[in-house]
Amino acid sequence: MKKNIAIIMGGYSSEYKISLKSGQVVYETLKDSKYIPYKIHIFKDKWVYVDEDGMEFPIDKNDFSINVDSFKTTFDCVFNAIHGAPGENGFMQGYFEILNIPNTSCDMYQASLTFNKRDLLSVLKPYGIKTAASYYLNFGQAVDEQAIIKSVGLPCFVKANKAGSSFGISKVYKKEALQTAIDVAFKEDDEIIIESFLDGIEVSVGVITYKGATKVLPITEIVSENDFFDYEAKYEGKSKEITPARLTQEQEEKVTREAKKVYEILKMKGFSRSEFIFKDGEPHLLEMNTIPGLTKESILPQQAAAANISLFELFDNAIEEALK
Repeated sequence: MKKNIAIIMGGYSSEYKISLKSGQVVYETLKDSKYIPYKIHIFKDKWVYVDEDGMEFPIDKNDFSINVDSFKTTFDCVFNAIHGAPGENGFMQGYFEILNIPNTSCDMYQASLTFNKRDLLSVLKPYGIKTAASYYLNFGQAVDEQAIIKSVGLPCFVKANKAGSSFGISKVYKKEALQTAIDVAFKEDDEIIIESFLDGIEVSVGVITYKGATKVLPITEIVSENDFFDYEAKYEGKSKEITPARLTQEQEEKVTREAKKVYEILKMKGFSRSEFIFKDGEPHLLEMNTIPGLTKESILPQQAAAANISLFELFDNAIEEALK
């Protein structure tokens, strides 16, 4: 009997449009397969099932079911395609854990930890994972520009702590531009992280659980036409994403080892995509995404293709791993 798969997409953050695209790709890939996929839109004001005709049916949040024409449907598994809150920060993971519904992403704690850049880097440092020098700032806290520059130098990056897809990120060259960048970041989050600029090769490393084992996918090199890998570079074609990356064997082995180590230290499950920059020949971790983009332009599907894993195999494996 075919299993019912709820594909959750949308979300509460600036990334909801990208999430809807990712969810649609998952839906199209699973359609006419061994699964029956359902598009579930999760927004602050509504949780609804959207059928082929665009008709909306409310989700019963008591058991995450739908009722269509007096017929109740429950789900065997949830495919999580929500970038940002509430799909990537642990909220949905906790909800499905309470309801005992398998889902394709990592557990609640790992989602919450990795979504918080500051906490993630703090947890990993004792394990010898290299990172940029950083300075933390909370909304309402006094801004000591001299202390920031002394700590991280110039140029530096100002980022929203809990936001993805390069929302709320600025590269700052001059002290005079620091406050504006901080204001931009605070529009996305009430916590920010300011990091030193690492000048080197930037790579993105996909790590997944594939057929029961940790698998590091072929590495992607990021060459941005813009000053850094911002939203335009990520989603509007302003970058070259080269898979496999143009690395020496030593560089490839180092970053593969680090990415696998991070995944296993954190007891991760499902998809992950970690960003590293090489400085002095060593990979430095920037962040980890646990619900990476799954659109045609997205990096993880490109990496899977380079590993001879089709989109259906990638998504099917995620569901099978969740159902275990």
